[in-house]
Amino acid sequence: MRAAIYGAGSLGTILGAYITKNGGQIELINRNKAHVEALQKEGASVIGTVQFKQAVNAYTPDQMSGTYDIIFLMTKQQQNLEVVTFLKDFLAEDGVIVSLQNGLPELQIADIVGENRVLGCTVAWGATMQEPGVCELTSEADSLSFSLGSISRQRNRHFDEVKALLEMMGKVEIDENFIGTRWSKLLINASFSGMSAVLGCTFGQAAKDKTSRRIVQALIKECIDVCATAGIKIEPVQGKDIVMLLDYKNALKKAFSFFIIPIAIRKHALLKASMLQDIEKGKKTEVDAINGAVCQTGRKVGCPTPMNDKVVEIIHKIEEGTLSPSFDNLKLF
Repeated sequence: MRAAIYGAGSLGTILGAYITKNGGQIELINRNKAHVEALQKEGASVIGTVQFKQAVNAYTPDQMSGTYDIIFLMTKQQQNLEVVTFLKDFLAEDGVIVSLQNGLPELQIADIVGENRVLGCTVAWGATMQEPGVCELTSEADSLSFSLGSISRQRNRHFDEVKALLEMMGKVEIDENFIGTRWSKLLINASFSGMSAVLGCTFGQAAKDKTSRRIVQALIKECIDVCATAGIKIEPVQGKDIVMLLDYKNALKKAFSFFIIPIAIRKHALLKASMLQDIEKGKKTEVDAINGAVCQTGRKVGCPTPMNDKVVEIIHKIEEGTLSPSFDNLKLF
């Protein structure tokens, strides 16, 4: 079996380092030549809540050859048409692309390679690249988990091998309602990643400030309401029922939801949104595939999403340079 992580940035490098450290065989592929050269020469340095260094096999896309049975896809979703079309030629006839991306990317990937060659995986931890070859794990070590599922009724034959590779890093939950799992992750990203990018802060800081927390709470509520209207059951995250904890229909439950938000995110308090990292690097963000996906689904089912609409608007203005990530942006809501 041959496996690769395509788009091995901060998350992919740490995943690849764990897999290799625990006896798995996997190739790390990234277009960032400086990062690849550092991995080739010095290995992957994992810092933060866990610290270790691991030799890895790393390459740039132009160094790829042959075919792979498993390709973990960890690039930005807005590049999927180009990237997946490129990867199709490197995918074995019965191979599988496993999307570990934000948003709801599996259907687009399936249009290119076929439904039975796609698996989806949500990641319940975060990371930041500090410099080429050095990636910081920003979630606690006991929160490293994945949810794995298929959009096809018949699972790809490499399903168990994919699960075994992921288990070399953390716990893997098999999800029959994978769309519901996707929405669990989308809810977290739309609320905490959205506000992290808008304010220029970590998840914990967005939850600590009371004004910011009220907006986080409203973003969560919109996601829950959109799913309820669309008939989508939001799945638990790491055993926690998000809807039971954070949804509300009266003042008392709303107060409880507000109180518990910092507690619910505490293991990921140091996490800085990948959208904010993109902004800091002068790149376009995935906001249209995150908060924008909530807005699009809301419009489709007739459920208003004014707070998510505002996050999309603010982040696009930040990308254009007319705003900067700052707590001053709170007054725009």
